[in-house]
Amino acid sequence: MAYGYGGSRQSDPPMKKPKTSGKPKSPSKGGMTDQQKTALKRHMDQHKDLKDLSPSQLKSHRMKMASRLRKGMTMAQAHRDIMK
Repeated sequence: MAYGYGGSRQSDPPMKKPKTSGKPKSPSKGGMTDQQKTALKRHMDQHKDLKDLSPSQLKSHRMKMASRLRKGMTMAQAHRDIMK
C-alpha cells in the first residue's frame, strides 16, 4: 500500500483572517450633501464664465473638487489644495 492512503488525515488548522488597518471606516458612503452640490455648481459656473479652462480641464477640476468635498474640506480649502 502507498504511503498516506487509507489512514486518518489530519486537517490543516483554520485560516486566520488578515488584520485590517487601524483606520476605521466612516459610517456613511461619503456622498455629497445638497449644500455641497450647490456650492460646487456655483463654483463651476464661475469658471465657465471666465472661459479660462477647456472642457476636459473643467471636468478634471470638478472631479478633484468633488473628491475633496467628500473628504470634508470646505470649498475654499479644496480650491486652494488643487491650485498648489
